[in-house]
Amino acid sequence: MTIKIGWIGCGRHATWMLMPQLARSGFEISAVCDRDEAAARNAARQFGAKAVYSDYDDMIANADIDAVGMAVGPEIHFRATLSSLRRGLPVFMEKPPAATAAQARELLDASEAAKVPVTVGFMKRYSTGNKIAKNILNGGDFGQVLGIHGSYMTAPTYFAGQVDYTGFYLHHCVHYMDLITWFAGSEFADLRLRKNVPDAGKMLLHMNFECDNGVIGNIIMGTVQSRGTPMEYIQIMGDHNRIEVENIINVAWHRNPPFKAEDPDAVLDPACDSLVWTPNFTAAANEDHKGYHALLLDVAATMRGESDTAPQIRDGWLAMRRLEQMIALIEA
Repeated sequence: MTIKIGWIGCGRHATWMLMPQLARSGFEISAVCDRDEAAARNAARQFGAKAVYSDYDDMIANADIDAVGMAVGPEIHFRATLSSLRRGLPVFMEKPPAATAAQARELLDASEAAKVPVTVGFMKRYSTGNKIAKNILNGGDFGQVLGIHGSYMTAPTYFAGQVDYTGFYLHHCVHYMDLITWFAGSEFADLRLRKNVPDAGKMLLHMNFECDNGVIGNIIMGTVQSRGTPMEYIQIMGDHNRIEVENIINVAWHRNPPFKAEDPDAVLDPACDSLVWTPNFTAAANEDHKGYHALLLDVAATMRGESDTAPQIRDGWLAMRRLEQMIALIEA
């Protein structure tokens, strides 16, 4: 069943990263909305929408749609999702789900009361390397996760004029407030944080944690690197097992190989030697290694009642709650 979706927000991120994946994932873009009418009309032309709106409440109330999608900002995510739930329309929203954890909790309560799903764009779970890593963990051969290290940097591009780190927290840091606990399979039990702020708008954070299940680790985030360089690195540590994901696409699984230099019969043993994978970008395939297509496939299945595997508003609320814990430590 194709889902007729009304889309709010026709900026660069939506029209480049999300809307092109909707048709591949079981959606028909029936209506678009943006307060910039030219942007909305341009998106309608690109993606075949029949109806164009400049007011999201008008679209939600009147458009011939089965669901609502949006990539705007946290306040509109919050208000437009409440409006959609009042009409009984399921929602997909980019992260963050709201401006505060309290607002995200209000959306969770409204979703549960309406019995209508609200899904959230935590596509890091679906990025190719992260997906491979999670499948290894779920496969049973890795064993217990002992520790996790994550590094996710960005540049000071959020800032103009008076420095406000809100955008960095809500649009960047919130990803790892979801991803790291997803890998750990457990909630944070203890957080500690150190920061280095060499100049206005330039912040480096080192946050260490322990989870309820005993997994320990640290997360490095900040605004002191160029976006023109690789930005992400994940390492998951077990007993004689280690998974490394570099730049979301290069994966290595290190296990327990014997020394080979003094063995005249040494070979590469698939049972214990390191396995590595990197994608072939020359292949004539429309692959989406960032993970939006795979995410939206799960979103469509969730909206049709066939699955509940897509990240939902409960995940968004928990990520926002962790984020606010982190911010409190920064500001202490």
